[in-house]
Amino acid sequence: MPAVSKAQQTAMAIAEHEPGKLYDRNKGLLQMSHSQLHDFAATPRKGLPQKKGKKKGSAFFGDG
Repeated sequence: MPAVSKAQQTAMAIAEHEPGKLYDRNKGLLQMSHSQLHDFAATPRKGLPQKKGKKKGSAFFGDG
């Protein structure tokens, strides 16, 4: 599965190669298998956004 942003690709690469340097909020990535981390980390960065954008919809559909 490819990464959806440069930030995600970077976090996965750090988790794969240097897990001691992960931020505490990203420690959950260490539960993923090495092959899963590699799949995300190997995503080419060209064309990826820096961060994943929010969906353009709203979770609230009622207008009044």
